Amino acid sequence: MLLFLDILTIVLPVFVVIALGYALKRWQLIDNAFLFQTNRLVYYVCLPLLLFHKIGSADFLANFNGTLVLGSAAVIAAGFVLSYGYARWRRYPAAAIGAFSQGSFRGNLAYVGLAIVFNAYGETGLTRAGILMGFLVPVLNFFAILALLLPQSGESEERGRGFWFRQLAYNPLIIASFAGILWSFAKLPMPTLLDRSLDIATGMTLPLALIAIGGGFSLERLKGDLVRAGFATGIKLVWLPLIATLLLNTLGVTGVDLAIGVLFAGTPTATATYIMAHQMKGDAELAGSIVMMSTLASAFTYTVALFLLRSYGL
Repeated sequence: MLLFLDILTIVLPVFVVIALGYALKRWQLIDNAFLFQTNRLVYYVCLPLLLFHKIGSADFLANFNGTLVLGSAAVIAAGFVLSYGYARWRRYPAAAIGAFSQGSFRGNLAYVGLAIVFNAYGETGLTRAGILMGFLVPVLNFFAILALLLPQSGESEERGRGFWFRQLAYNPLIIASFAGILWSFAKLPMPTLLDRSLDIATGMTLPLALIAIGGGFSLERLKGDLVRAGFATGIKLVWLPLIATLLLNTLGVTGVDLAIGVLFAGTPTATATYIMAHQMKGDAELAGSIVMMSTLASAFTYTVALFLLRSYGL
C-alpha cells in the first residue's frame, strides 16, 4: 500500500497540473493565443535554459552513460521499424503510415518525460535525463522525418531536405543540451549570479510545459480511425518500455539509468507529431488522436511501470 501511494505521489502531480491547464482553458482564463505563446516560450527559452543549467552545472562524466544513450537510440529505431513495418503490412494509406509510425515512437521527452523523472528521482535524475535527451532529440527528429517522407515517395518536396536539416541543426533543445555538455565537459565554473538567475528562471519550465499540454488537450481530436490510434498507443506505451527494459538490461544498464531509459521509452506521444504530420501532408487527424489517447493512457501505464521499477528497487 505504501509503495502504491509513493507511486501516486510521483505520477498524479504531473497529471494534476495537466488537468489544471485543461480546466483553465475551459474556464476561459487562458486562450489559444496564450497557449501558442507559452509553447514558444517553453520550447525556445525555458527548456533550453533548464537543460543548459542542469547539464552545465553537473559533472558530465559522472552523469553520462554512453550505453544508455546507444541503447535508448536503438529502442527508438526499433519503434520505427516495428511501427513502419506493421503499417506497411496492413497496407495503410501513405498519409496514415507516417502519422502512425512517428506516433508510435516519438515520445514527449521534454514535457512529460522530464517531469516524471524529476518527481521520481529528483535533481540527479533530471540531470541524467537532460543529458540523455540531448542525444535523443536528434535521433527522434531524424526517424520522425524519415517516417513521414518515406511513404510520400517524393510528394512532399515543398519544404526540401535543407529545411528539415535546419530543423535538426537549429533545434534549441539540441543546441542547449550540447552547450551544457561542452560547459560541463570543460569543467567551466558556473558563476553564482548566473547559477541563481537560471535557478529562478528555469523554475517555471515544467509547470508551464504541463499547463500547455493540458490547455491544448481536446477530446475533439479523438476522431478518425481510433483502432489505428489504439495500436500506435499500445506500441508507444507498452511495447517500447518492454523493449527498452530487455535491451538495456542486456547491455548492462542498471539502477537509475535503467529506470530513466524505461520511463523515457514510455512517454506519451509528443504533440509535435500532430504539427509535423500536418506540415508534411500526413494524416494529422490520426496523429492528433494518438497524442490524445496516449496522453490519457500514460497516467495508467506510468503507474504500472513505476510500480514494477520500485518493486525491483529502482
